[in-house]
Amino acid sequence: MAEDESTIRLLHITTVPESLDFLAGQAEYMRARGFEVHAMSSPGDLLWDFAKREQVEAHAVKMARAISPASDVGALLAMIRRIRSIRPHIVHAHTPKAGLLGTAAALITGVPVRIYHVHGSPFVTAHGLKRNLLMACEVIACNLATRVICVSRSLRELMVQHRLCSPRKSAVLLKGSINGVDAQRRFNPSRVYLEKTATRLRFGIPSDAVVIGFVGRIVRDKGLVELQHAWKALREEYPEAHMLLVGPFEPQDPVPLQIRQELCSDPHVHLVGLDWNTPPLYAAMDIVVLPSYREGLPSVLLEAGAMELPVVATSVPGCIDVVIDGETGILVPPRDAQALAAALKCYLEDPELRHQHGKAGRERSLRDFCPDSVRQALFDEYKRLLLRAGIAVSSVSEPTQSTEVV
Repeated sequence: MAEDESTIRLLHITTVPESLDFLAGQAEYMRARGFEVHAMSSPGDLLWDFAKREQVEAHAVKMARAISPASDVGALLAMIRRIRSIRPHIVHAHTPKAGLLGTAAALITGVPVRIYHVHGSPFVTAHGLKRNLLMACEVIACNLATRVICVSRSLRELMVQHRLCSPRKSAVLLKGSINGVDAQRRFNPSRVYLEKTATRLRFGIPSDAVVIGFVGRIVRDKGLVELQHAWKALREEYPEAHMLLVGPFEPQDPVPLQIRQELCSDPHVHLVGLDWNTPPLYAAMDIVVLPSYREGLPSVLLEAGAMELPVVATSVPGCIDVVIDGETGILVPPRDAQALAAALKCYLEDPELRHQHGKAGRERSLRDFCPDSVRQALFDEYKRLLLRAGIAVSSVSEPTQSTEVV
């Protein structure tokens, strides 16, 4: 006979608290449907801020982002103790390290539903022993999980192609994404239109300048080397153009010192640093660029589309799930500065094309990446997995068909 529980306990695990931001709004959605939600990550102010904002119980377990056998064993033991006290029915682990440790701890403690949510593919740009270790960790996490959810179809295809996960165990919810994009409220250009002037004044950008924007970590893997080379070529032809870079320089995978110096010394390049309040920054942009070498399903492209901005991105897994080439943006090969410059030039020269592609991007964000639709699909998947594990809840009905496996 199936176990009957009046309250289903759900535990999200991420390596660092910054990653919990991907889940904003989900806890409230699940609580309204009878879930008791917990969050676990390395300690930090962002963990407690998330717990307060989302009204969930927070659990701090120190985890190293890099591979570190000694600290990883300690983190696993601490995680096991916490999970035994929480007694979750579902452990939903995100990011590679938390995916590996979280699914292992969940299996050891007998958690019936173990989900590994794959957000990206760090092994793609790794080499040698590191690549082999990253791929081995993915295989183990996928084997320990009872379900693997990928944030995009192309990422799932990549996982299956490299035999990291079986096609039967893996799935993509709807069109992908973990949480959709709030195109109605937060990323709505009509709500922040008046902030365009204020943001440009803040950085000394003329009101009539065309602004290329980048949002993300300023690291080599995000294509900053190629972006700077493309920018230097465009600067000569379009001396009135400006570039707004939103995100921190990071010591892991740093850009070459020369590239950093060129960015910092250019008066038409504006380095914002880390700023979570991105809608006013998007409002000051005319084009968004993401020349990344690898992605899962980049939130910046969803946000740019919602903000009615055309995008130039690389034709890598994740980006190809968001950008419709020639309709909502332009896709170029990764590591190709010349193609990147040519694509940006198309938008610099044609304001009508920018308007057409931006409008199409917003329509797609509203249609295919609505947060409530994505959350409902995940809720239905939770119900299905609970029922399959023999956990009957009086408030749970048969799930609707929400998972597209491709």
